[in-house]
Amino acid sequence: MKDYIYKLEMKTRDYECDAQGVVNNANYQHYLEATRHEWLQSEGFSFSKWHEEGIDMMVSEICIRYKTPLRGQEVFLSCLNIRREGARFIFEQDIYRKSDLRLCVSAEVTTVCLVDGRLSRGDGIASYFEKYLRLS
Repeated sequence: MKDYIYKLEMKTRDYECDAQGVVNNANYQHYLEATRHEWLQSEGFSFSKWHEEGIDMMVSEICIRYKTPLRGQEVFLSCLNIRREGARFIFEQDIYRKSDLRLCVSAEVTTVCLVDGRLSRGDGIASYFEKYLRLS
């Protein structure tokens, strides 16, 4: 497993599984989103505070590569890094089954920043993320 700035342990729920007994693909987006939000909160960042300041971070694209399925009641690690490409902030997110550290999902979540409803370069947000950002 590579190094990450944040790791969140989670557990699948039986109702997230399809008829084949594996986690339905759509649920992985929920796991990825929960991880981003938990990381932001753990660092003291607040979407609601940013919104009050007229700053909104929005998902513009998600690319998910499914590698190995998770099943009901499995514990997994949802991990993330963040990099910046121009005006975009890209979350590199991976999900590993905890029992064997097997990669289950690899994703890139691209976000953009709106300031007062207009697309911006995201410099205001970049200052919050500065110590975590890798520039491309």
